[in-house]
Amino acid sequence: MKHSTSKKIFELRHTLKNPLKINPFVYNKDFLLWTIIGIIGGIISGGYWIVLEHITTVLKIIEGIFVIPLMTIAGLAAGLIIYKLGDPGEIDLMVDNIHFKGGRLNPKSNPSMILSSLICIASGGSLGPEAPLVQVVGSTGTYISRKLGYKGEDVRSITIAGMASAFTALFGAPLGGSLFALEILDHKHVTKYYKAFMPALVASCASYLVFVLITHLNLGPAWNFPPYKNPKIWDIFYAVAYSLAGAATGWLFTLFIKSFKLLFNKISLAIYYKLALGGFLLGTIAYFIPLTRYFGHEQLTAVLSGSFTIQFLCLLLIMKLIAIAITATSGWRGGFIIPLLFAGTVLGLVIYHLFPGQNLTLITVCCMAALNASVTRTPVSITILLGAMTGFQNIVPIIFASLTGYFLAPKSPLIHAQMGMDK
Repeated sequence: MKHSTSKKIFELRHTLKNPLKINPFVYNKDFLLWTIIGIIGGIISGGYWIVLEHITTVLKIIEGIFVIPLMTIAGLAAGLIIYKLGDPGEIDLMVDNIHFKGGRLNPKSNPSMILSSLICIASGGSLGPEAPLVQVVGSTGTYISRKLGYKGEDVRSITIAGMASAFTALFGAPLGGSLFALEILDHKHVTKYYKAFMPALVASCASYLVFVLITHLNLGPAWNFPPYKNPKIWDIFYAVAYSLAGAATGWLFTLFIKSFKLLFNKISLAIYYKLALGGFLLGTIAYFIPLTRYFGHEQLTAVLSGSFTIQFLCLLLIMKLIAIAITATSGWRGGFIIPLLFAGTVLGLVIYHLFPGQNLTLITVCCMAALNASVTRTPVSITILLGAMTGFQNIVPIIFASLTGYFLAPKSPLIHAQMGMDK
């Protein structure tokens, strides 16, 4: 009896010394930090998006033959920024840092990444803002966590929460953005950093709310696809068939990336000259095929609502994949997730021209899912993201398409750091 009373007194004393223990809810002090990370992520993402839109509006009026010198000069300017302020690295380096450096991303490279990526994307590069923002917000999470005295796995979790908040701000899907931030780090073990999932989800929700309030973007799908009506069991088999084309396109894109990477690695020039050369090539492609310019967010709507021949769509698909590859390997900054969604849409339109009796939305969404899963190795999160971004409510066919693209992908991932193991 005496022992029981002493134990209760000890527990009461411990509770009084730790006020948060009195809290009857699951809520704790970490929730506040995750929310703050998300709010900061939403502010950074929203500010970046507004600046990007303004610069793009100014540069978009330059068309025709003048696109070639514009993008050449843009590449040179971005290269000089990187040369002077330091190379911020690419997605491989970021994933490596999560694996091998305890999840710490260096915020010192943020000025270089922000300025160079704004120039590259706004002038018409074929990469999107997702990768730059993920690095900037993720490194901000690292900085805040270390300033507050967090160590070890907690730093990694807060960094991943920052990355997830950036993904979510652009994709408009808190759950999908959270999973994507985890899945892209290690495609074989999605739950490897399972402790980071709740921080990522809380930060993503806060980031999405702040981003929408800042940018005044509408809630709902990013693109208006035709409605998908009367789903049938056979649609799953169709989805697998369509995803075969998506997986094959993923192999083709990987081949383009490796080929142009080898080409640019052989060119012994300063980084600003390489970016200028890349800009010249991108400008030339954009001059002949204007729909290849930019990362595809607005262009996707244009191809969905337009009327094009199958010959033009095939040419557009090939040249867009080449443009993305040149952008990524010549040193231009950005991410290829949204550009690959555009390429998947064009592929779906090609298939629809070959089989006009099929459902266009089912074809395009399955091609988008398979192509992205093949390249990024993110079959789980890309399913949720596409459901939110396209308004495709029945995600079962997307799951089958994503898994098909994933398991038919090249054995060696395009992002080599995804194969990394913690030290």
